[in-house]
Amino acid sequence: MRAGRLLSLLLLLQTRGRMTAQELADELEVSVRTVYRDVEALSAAGVPVYADRGPAGGYRLLDGYRTRLTGLTGEEAESLFFAGMPGPAAELGLGTVVAAAQLKVLAALPPELRSRAGRIRERFHLDAGGWFRQSEEMPFLADIADAVWNPVTLRLRYRRWGGQVVERTVGPLGLVLKAGLWYLVADSDGQPRTYRVARVEALEPTGEPFHRPETFDLATFWAEWSKRFEERMYPERVTVKVTEAGLRAARALLSLAASRALESVVPQGEWTTVEIPTESLDHALVDLLRLGPEAEVVAPLELRERIKARIGATALRYRDSDSS
Repeated sequence: MRAGRLLSLLLLLQTRGRMTAQELADELEVSVRTVYRDVEALSAAGVPVYADRGPAGGYRLLDGYRTRLTGLTGEEAESLFFAGMPGPAAELGLGTVVAAAQLKVLAALPPELRSRAGRIRERFHLDAGGWFRQSEEMPFLADIADAVWNPVTLRLRYRRWGGQVVERTVGPLGLVLKAGLWYLVADSDGQPRTYRVARVEALEPTGEPFHRPETFDLATFWAEWSKRFEERMYPERVTVKVTEAGLRAARALLSLAASRALESVVPQGEWTTVEIPTESLDHALVDLLRLGPEAEVVAPLELRERIKARIGATALRYRDSDSS
């Protein structure tokens, strides 16, 4: 266990440069005293670790020192081949690069790990796309990825959701692949905004460098933006009484947002009153009719009356059919 920790400490210094004892302790989840002992052990083994004194000090490796030792375990070697999704890599123009990198990693692995990594490619396939959707045309994805990697501002013509076409000059902050769809997160007028790459109709790099804010974190932004997006998609709330069977059906048949809202609900007797998010009353009308007699709308009154009218019209249609 200590050998693995020493290797992790060495690789941290190699990849991040100077780090304080406290930073190393936090990363390795050990005490500062343990870091001191580990650094001494590395030095005794001939690894050129140096301590810089003072407020801005810390530990660092001798300039130019690199180790080729990675200490890959079997599970780590296998996991490398889960990361190389061929579809998204090809869309970014990196398909051949990923393949070449995998070949180099395989060549460097000992025979046993090479065999285990090879079995991953044979027996597992990652498909990031969604069901029942054709792949989108994205002629500018590779250019956008290049601008993200080598930050330059972009001038783009973009088709918004309602069909309106606008022109924007943006600074690329990152690319996100969500359910098979690519999104560009970019700075526009000082605010991070999200653009669906398939809706970019024209693109031109301006040649002007874009200075990416050091404090911007793509994963954090995307998590917060996704939450706000889901809330905007389901702005309405309806109050419904459901039976236990109706609660199970609602979790299975309604939207993911509704399923999440009902996830922690515990049935209370014969009927349980719940609040369900929905895109609109029109969507709620169709969705709640699927639950049949296992659900009764309490509010809003407009939706309750519309469901009564729809059920009445359906019953009348069947009654007229029986008499003909």
